[in-house]
Amino acid sequence: MTKHRRSKRVRRRWWLYGLTRLLLVVLVLSIGLVLPFAWLSPPTSSTMLQTYFARRAYAPEATGPAYAYQWTPYAAMSAHLPLAIIAAEDQRFPAHYGFDLTEIQRALRDHFQGKNLRGASTITQQVAKNLYLWSDRSLLRKGLEAWFTILLESLWSKRRILEVYLNIAQFGVGIFGVGAASQHYFGKPPTAVTAEEAALLAAVLPGPAIYRVDQPSQYVRQRQKWILQHMRQLGGVRYLDKL
Repeated sequence: MTKHRRSKRVRRRWWLYGLTRLLLVVLVLSIGLVLPFAWLSPPTSSTMLQTYFARRAYAPEATGPAYAYQWTPYAAMSAHLPLAIIAAEDQRFPAHYGFDLTEIQRALRDHFQGKNLRGASTITQQVAKNLYLWSDRSLLRKGLEAWFTILLESLWSKRRILEVYLNIAQFGVGIFGVGAASQHYFGKPPTAVTAEEAALLAAVLPGPAIYRVDQPSQYVRQRQKWILQHMRQLGGVRYLDKL
């Protein structure tokens, strides 16, 4: 073997060694970010931090908290809240493993037929994005979202994923989680939220900065009715026994 070949082989080994170490570091760090919140309540989220820094940048003179957020345990929520979220966002949530292949196929079919590309993100994917990542459509962010989705489905229970989602989802500008939302919009704790109110909260999730709970548009009211209908079709709160 010539000296050139030996040198090339050594460089390849060092490259593979470095890549392996990098992947191990990423694996350990990402597990370290995900595993503790299988039990601990997240003190904040990536989306909340973006809201905070945006206000610091564009409204530095503003006083008071940048956002409203209070952790609410799953057991302290009206059963209508998780049911409405599943009906609105991810009806196959109990059955899939983080990726809804049926919705992905439908979204791609619509795209190739010239229709607007619609979202196919599951609740787990939205937790991955809202808790850990930033908002854009880059391949890097999509790749990290897929990786964190796999970790969440592997390390958390379905009920825990849904519980965290219900606490970090945005229901209006600066209103995060069903605890803050139920107090802000309805003046009541999340345990007392009705099916109609839960469906109204879920109806604004496609665009909480655009659609409003306190001044619902015709679209929001129509979506609220659609969600209520699907809550009944799923079998009511008994559907949550699948989690």
